[in-house]
Order: sequence, then structure tokens, then C-alpha cells
Amino acid sequence: MLSDADVRGMLKESGAVKEGHFLLTSGLHSGTYVEKFELLQRPGFAVPLCAELARRFEGEGVETVVGPAVGGIIIAFEVARALGVRAIFTEREDGVMKLRRGFALREGERVLLVEDVVTTGGSVREVIAAIEPSMPSLVGVGLLVDRSGGSLDFGARTESLCRMSIPTYKLESCPLCQKGLPLVKPGSRKQPSAG
Repeated sequence: MLSDADVRGMLKESGAVKEGHFLLTSGLHSGTYVEKFELLQRPGFAVPLCAELARRFEGEGVETVVGPAVGGIIIAFEVARALGVRAIFTEREDGVMKLRRGFALREGERVLLVEDVVTTGGSVREVIAAIEPSMPSLVGVGLLVDRSGGSLDFGARTESLCRMSIPTYKLESCPLCQKGLPLVKPGSRKQPSAG
């Protein structure tokens, strides 16, 4: 069993927690960013973290693990491997999260949704919306890091390996902007506009 403290230790040791001025996928600003790929590029961290997520959902009859592209692909695969089930992923097409590449779910299929780092939970909700038309049974949501401090509700059992309460700000009230700190957009989506 991995504790919250164990996961925080892995985040620190891997250099995943960054300080600065960041534009998050949600559009919010933050002085702290968790770069999941600092963690996921190291099997010595990724494998035990995903095994812990799998352990928390053992005995729940999970048939498929789904995660959003990009970081969720690695997590879904490794959690599915630990549970002995299949892994699939959603990805954006024309800005909308979808099941593609021949992936399909059947009505009532017991699905575990996994994600790397959440702040507002927007990507998790997009995956739920993408799989809902198939009418699977959502067993739960497994998260590596919950930046909201546990305030998110996805309508299903949610397990996070690490809960962090990291302040976020809207552009108009961001103290980091007011200090003139350069804004960085890490990750795979849109870059901040100049000015």
C-alpha cells in the first residue's frame, strides 16, 4: 500500500512538482504545476503508482480501464495490466473527446476511468461524456494527483493517490500576473497568447 506521503515523496524525488507561473489546461493560473511525465517516464515510479490504483479497485469486477490521451494512456495501460483487463483511451477529434481507433464499450461493461493530475476535473468529465453513449457501468475514477484537495465529484467512487490543495487563480485576479511573472503553458495543449 502506498500512502499519500509515499506519493508525495515520489513526486518530489522525480522533480514533478514545479514552481513558477503556469497556465493550466483548465485556463486557470497557478504558482505550482505537477508535471506528470517527470513521474511517468520512470517505470520505478509509474508501475507501483498504477499498481496501487489497481489495488484500490480490486474485486470491483473492472472489465476495461479507460484514460484520456496523452498521460492517461500510460496509466490506463498499466492499471489494466495489473488488473488483468483491457485498456483503451479517448482522444480529442475536432476539440471533442471521443473513443476512436475501433475502441468500443458495451452496455453495462464495468469501466474504471483513470487520469493523471486533475484541478477542475474537466478532462475526466469529457471522458465520461465520451463513453456515456455506450451506457457502460462506471465503477470509479482513479487519480494519481487531485490538485483540488478532494473537492471534485464525478458521480462515482473516486480514489486519488495524492491530494494537494494548490491555489489557482482566474486571469483577472492572478497575483502572479500582477507581479509580472512570465506565464508558462506546460503540457500538450494551446500555448498562452502574447501580451
